[in-house]
Amino acid sequence: MESSYQFESSAHWTGGRQGVVQCQGVEPSIQFSAPPEFQGIPGVWNPEHFFTSAIATCFITTFQAIASFSKFGFAGLEVYVEGTVEKVEGGFKFTQVTVRPKLTVANEADRERGRRLLEKSEKACLISRSLQSEIILEPDVQIAAVAAQI
Repeated sequence: MESSYQFESSAHWTGGRQGVVQCQGVEPSIQFSAPPEFQGIPGVWNPEHFFTSAIATCFITTFQAIASFSKFGFAGLEVYVEGTVEKVEGGFKFTQVTVRPKLTVANEADRERGRRLLEKSEKACLISRSLQSEIILEPDVQIAAVAAQI
């Protein structure tokens, strides 16, 4: 197994506070907007949705991997993630994330083991472990082509 991986996505602005996000080889592209609280469009995916969804989906895939490795069978898993955004010094940020997994097991004997595996998954989830990651900004500012004047 490799010790380093790269994952890429891109987004482009389509007007107002809207755009499209895409990943090469992944369909469909997803339209997004700022949330309504920040003058965005209601009912459209926004970065805050992507953030909480990244945690929820990572938790599910992490739990499934740990359960499989542990030979633990389960009947279902749903994960609800709630992120709280607050204004702090310097601007808005997520100040708290609550992860609420709902695990369905076959019998009472699996309840405690399932709880332990959920706790292990929370500690192992790549996305939640990365929330204080270093952010490296590599800006590229380009000049639009000057239209020929007639």
